[in-house]
Amino acid sequence: MPRIKFIDVTFPPSNLPSSFDIESRLKRHLHQLRQKTGTAREDYMLEDSDRLKVRRRTEAYLNAVARKSGMGHLDKDDRKKLEVFRTGAELKTVETEHSADEIASALHAEMPWMAEATERVWQDMRASVRNGDPAPRLRPLLLVGPPGIGKSFWARLLGDKLTVPTTVIEATGEPAAFSVTGSQRGWGSAGPGKPLEGIMASGIANPVVVVDEIEKAGIVDSNRGMRFSLSEGMLPLLERFTAARWSCPFFRVSFDMSWITWVMTANSLSGLPVPFLSRCPPLHLSALSAEDLKGFATREGGRRSLPDDAIAAVHEVIAAIDKPQLVSLRSVVRMLDAVDQAIHRPVLH
Repeated sequence: MPRIKFIDVTFPPSNLPSSFDIESRLKRHLHQLRQKTGTAREDYMLEDSDRLKVRRRTEAYLNAVARKSGMGHLDKDDRKKLEVFRTGAELKTVETEHSADEIASALHAEMPWMAEATERVWQDMRASVRNGDPAPRLRPLLLVGPPGIGKSFWARLLGDKLTVPTTVIEATGEPAAFSVTGSQRGWGSAGPGKPLEGIMASGIANPVVVVDEIEKAGIVDSNRGMRFSLSEGMLPLLERFTAARWSCPFFRVSFDMSWITWVMTANSLSGLPVPFLSRCPPLHLSALSAEDLKGFATREGGRRSLPDDAIAAVHEVIAAIDKPQLVSLRSVVRMLDAVDQAIHRPVLH
């Protein structure tokens, strides 16, 4: 797998001596100098003032190394966390157009009603292969449609087919951009955003990040009168040029976030600002038909190894519903759960 330079810093040499080693060397050097001048103490002890000077020079040297690296403003623990990117981050590839065809075919076979989203991803994957990109460059997706049609499930399935990690952010529980971008020190919940945390944990720079029900995200007002919204906070991450040198507000260094595949889901466009919509034009998806629901029941029942007659019973229930568009995939899953439990219910004696 190819690796990219993911963080815009210069890491100090891996064999950089510790502060203890540097102090020990300076003390030995000072004692040797004094031996030459005849001023060294016979007990090899240094004065308190000497030890203080040695400590200050050690700190000055290490601080200079940290400043040169671009991480001088970070404490030792934060610099240690970023060590995971010393050798860069990995990119999961789609090597051939045939591989792109196979991924798109698998997505379509699982969820044919998501054809428009699958088509977009398919074309982007093939274009990346033709352009010689080291990994797929997939445009941000905004999937708009009724609840329960599998928008988030499709996004997770995409991550599975691409063999990359998937991070899901529930916008209804995230009142501001902090869940995505992280927040500056000084906030009670200061820390890096979930996408960066996921990349730090996996070492893979092109995960799928799902922001679910983004239109329901709230806005946070700070005590300084500043406003923070999720959709506006994401804008720099949705443009490839700005995402390639995105500055994390927590670490205050730049990362290459341009390889992330963003999938946003929404039930409507209400409340989403025009700048956000211009970066990811919405794909409008329809409600599920009875045939869509039956196909899902067949595939899901097969994965659970349910007998054919049990799956047929679920089909009958779906066929008897007057308005199948009001039935969600969750409803079908509950039907299959009930059938599964009935089949495996212990026999009472």
